[in-house]
Amino acid sequence: MMDSQENALELGKNEVIKEEVTPQQAEEPVAENASQVATEEVSTLAEEPAEQPQKVYETKAEVLARIQEIAHGDEAPQKEEVDYLKTVFYKLHIAEREANLKAYIDAGGDPELYQISPDEKEEAFKAEMGIIKEKRAKIFKEQEAEKQENLTKKLDIIEKIKSMITTPEEANKSYQEFKALQQQWREIKNVPAEKANELWRNYQLYVEQFYDMLRLNSEAREYDFKKNLELKTGLCEAAEKLAEEEDVISAFHQLQKLHQEYREIGPVSKELREEIWNRFKAASTVINKRHQQHFEGIRAKEEENLARKTALCEKVEAIAAEENKGSGDWEKHTKAIIDIQAEWKTIGFAPQKMNVKIFERFRAACDDFFGRKAEYFKSLKDTFKENADKKRALIEKAKALQDSTEWKSTSDKLIALQKEWKTIGMVPKKLGDQLWEEFLGACNKFFEARNAAGAGQRGEEHTNLSKKREVIEKLKAVAEETGEDIQEKVQKLVEEYNAIGHVPYKEKDKIYEEYHAVLDKLYKELNISVAKRRLSNFKQTIKQVAERGENALDNERSRLFRQYEALKQEIQTYENNLGFLNASSKKGNSLIDEMNRKVQKLKDDMNLVKEKIKAIDAENKQ
Repeated sequence: MMDSQENALELGKNEVIKEEVTPQQAEEPVAENASQVATEEVSTLAEEPAEQPQKVYETKAEVLARIQEIAHGDEAPQKEEVDYLKTVFYKLHIAEREANLKAYIDAGGDPELYQISPDEKEEAFKAEMGIIKEKRAKIFKEQEAEKQENLTKKLDIIEKIKSMITTPEEANKSYQEFKALQQQWREIKNVPAEKANELWRNYQLYVEQFYDMLRLNSEAREYDFKKNLELKTGLCEAAEKLAEEEDVISAFHQLQKLHQEYREIGPVSKELREEIWNRFKAASTVINKRHQQHFEGIRAKEEENLARKTALCEKVEAIAAEENKGSGDWEKHTKAIIDIQAEWKTIGFAPQKMNVKIFERFRAACDDFFGRKAEYFKSLKDTFKENADKKRALIEKAKALQDSTEWKSTSDKLIALQKEWKTIGMVPKKLGDQLWEEFLGACNKFFEARNAAGAGQRGEEHTNLSKKREVIEKLKAVAEETGEDIQEKVQKLVEEYNAIGHVPYKEKDKIYEEYHAVLDKLYKELNISVAKRRLSNFKQTIKQVAERGENALDNERSRLFRQYEALKQEIQTYENNLGFLNASSKKGNSLIDEMNRKVQKLKDDMNLVKEKIKAIDAENKQ
């Protein structure tokens, strides 16, 4: 009688049978326990893990082409691939939409008026996904029906074997029928998952009971054992050969098929059972370890990608939290975020359970920044429009006066309009240049007509020109002097220059440039000289400050640092304002020159404060 423990041994030696795995299970080492034996009966609709690495798609058209191929081809849709294609399509779709919105805003468009254009590719993608969904549902239904049919067939086989056990005297005669039933059992595949384990246990129970009753002659029994040994030896060799397979995933799936074949082969002689099983188990362990290491590598890479993406999220969130004091800050931070977005696209997928969450966090931070930027520029646009309307109103007033012959009163009115013009805030550069040219043209038309009418004043203007040149020469001479009263001399000469009347129109720009060139040089040298003297005096008084108390120098340093930051902020404000101004004509607008001199003066003062702080630090070290 055949040993009743023989089949139990083949099921209890940590045999690995795992026909179907979910994407999450694919990353785990194959569990080696008897409760998994029947899992070859369990299948889900096309949910085998996709082989890594996944194909990289550059465009939505490429993704759509693959989806159409799956929807209309004969292959069963693989859930992992379909989900991956869906993720990639909408990642590209969202990136394309954001790029279109940015281009629209950069071109001066109103974010509130922006409308998302219909996307034919997205509609086609949705339609094909619907076909795939129906296709998968149909396949699932067919598989479920097939499983139910297989269950019925296997239950029938169990009943037939069970009936053979009731007639022990007929066991030998029923042997060939029994072997045929075993072959039928092997050929019948998947059954419902919830029935698989119980079904297998019942089958094994009655098979063992049949063998217990079987009275085979010694020759037939040995032949059966020998044949089974040959088959199992062949499976061992095939399993050992899989160690040379480069494709780890393919090797793993081939191993599962070998396990299914192994378990369906009958027993071998008792003294060889453990030996042949250990050989097969050892070969399986090699493949299982490679499979486990493969997915551990993938998991480690995904964790690394998650860490990198988390760091990028933190960078964008930090940038979004910074205060933007003007258009320059907004553009600087925009460039930084776009660079981060470009880096994001170079990083692969994070772990599946975190991939969507980390993307949503990243997108939320970007949306927050660009949403507030859009609000800022919408507000700025409203301000620009208001300022442009004010300047247009002044242009109309200037045009209404440009043909007047009331020289004195009209001159005063136009000068007043010019002063009012300077008080109006900024407008976009291109529009500002146009409005300024139009306004200046109206003013110049009047003043040129007035100058032409006042030909009698030309002699006086030439005299004024000579006087101004004399003042310029005096300033040049002062630039070569040294002494404590240079600043006073310069100030008197400036007052003298400003008191001189108009010069000939054609000479106005030339004398203006010559005057400011020497004046800028003087101011620069005066600032340097005064700064050196102030720093020298400060260094001499440091020790006296220190004697006031042990915190005196620290308090003085704190005061200077606050002064330094205030000057720095004021310089930034002026420079931002300068970015919106443009001297489009040599015939007017000295505002930019005055602001540039003011900025230089502030920078000189800031450098002096910086040197004072350094002097305090040096004293503290001593």
